[in-house]
Amino acid sequence: MSTPTTSRTDLQAIEAALAHLSDPEIPVVSLAELGILRGVRRGAGGVTEVVITPTYSGCPAMGQIEDDVRAAIKALGQDVRVVTQLTPAWTTDWMSEAAREKLRAYGIAPPQCGSVGDTAVGKVKFSRHAARSEAVPCPQCGSQNTTEVSPFGSTACKAQYRCLDCLEPFDYFKPY
Repeated sequence: MSTPTTSRTDLQAIEAALAHLSDPEIPVVSLAELGILRGVRRGAGGVTEVVITPTYSGCPAMGQIEDDVRAAIKALGQDVRVVTQLTPAWTTDWMSEAAREKLRAYGIAPPQCGSVGDTAVGKVKFSRHAARSEAVPCPQCGSQNTTEVSPFGSTACKAQYRCLDCLEPFDYFKPY
């Protein structure tokens, strides 16, 4: 039995097939825009590996993300190994500006800053707490007059806020 190999052309086709995959919890942003999709490479025996990093350990969407990646690659007629990489830990610094704008347009306040804090491992800094000193602008009306309702939003990576001007509730994507 021969082992499948992956050429550079195949890797580019795979990257193109993965580019449209959206986050199951926030369908307006792609896995690549969020920084969850870390890369495509040739693995052991030439098998294609797609590397993903969850936004936080235990993210319930990871099973769906893995299934979506496998389905996209299977549609190309290729085998794939999905590798979940936990180190370095995902950070909101990996989000693209396009992702931040799409979140805002969708009604989710994007993180105010990247990962901040006093702990660093390699080149990635980790936040001990979300920055609370800065006002979180309302994604509906832009007002800075907002308040945190709960540190937990619709998913663990978000907090629930309310605008005191337009009175609309909204999620805030916490910086990590």
